[in-house]
Amino acid sequence: MSVPPLTVTAPQLRPPHRYIAIEGPIGVGKTTLATLLAERWSMRTLFERPQDNPFLERFYRDTTRHALATQLSFALQRASQTQEAADIVTSGAALMTDFVTQKSELFARLTLPDDEFQLYREVASRVRSSGPAPELVVYLQASPEVLFSRIQKRALPMELQISDSYLRALCDAYNEFFYHYDATPLLTVNAEHLNPLASDDDLALLVERIESMRGRKEFFVKGVSV
Repeated sequence: MSVPPLTVTAPQLRPPHRYIAIEGPIGVGKTTLATLLAERWSMRTLFERPQDNPFLERFYRDTTRHALATQLSFALQRASQTQEAADIVTSGAALMTDFVTQKSELFARLTLPDDEFQLYREVASRVRSSGPAPELVVYLQASPEVLFSRIQKRALPMELQISDSYLRALCDAYNEFFYHYDATPLLTVNAEHLNPLASDDDLALLVERIESMRGRKEFFVKGVSV
């Protein structure tokens, strides 16, 4: 009697959380990392669409003149995406995003004078929709010098117009925002020497840290226990 061959299939990798958001300043690699993690854990993705903002390229050329229009356009996009996220999570699917909704106000506060910021908040409050909060936020942190180098390397024409002063202010704003952030569990990852986008070993380290995280707020620095 012949014995049928044994078929071994790889176990399905289940996501450690049903809703994960990857965040960080421009150039830090959040969208690429979110894509890698979503593929690993078979999660749906919902990403920012900066290319859909008709004012963004003009904003990078002249931040003062085009800031309000840029931020209002993003507020409308974020309201739509919040509803998309709610629909995905309600359907029972696991979700990976490359943003948290609160970032809209972070950018508005950074780029708008007080009177325009108040106008922005008034308009944003009228279009804002409620949605589920991530079960985990991963904040990728890097210095302006590292971000500038990565932006230059990927050489997207619109991003090459970003000024050094704006990039430095953005890093400061992100660090301040996540220093006080307590809306959800938060894993802050120092991305200076950790490059999960180019190194499978680094990706494995980060995956292990995400899957083993139990605290409300933790820090991950490669080679250091924090």
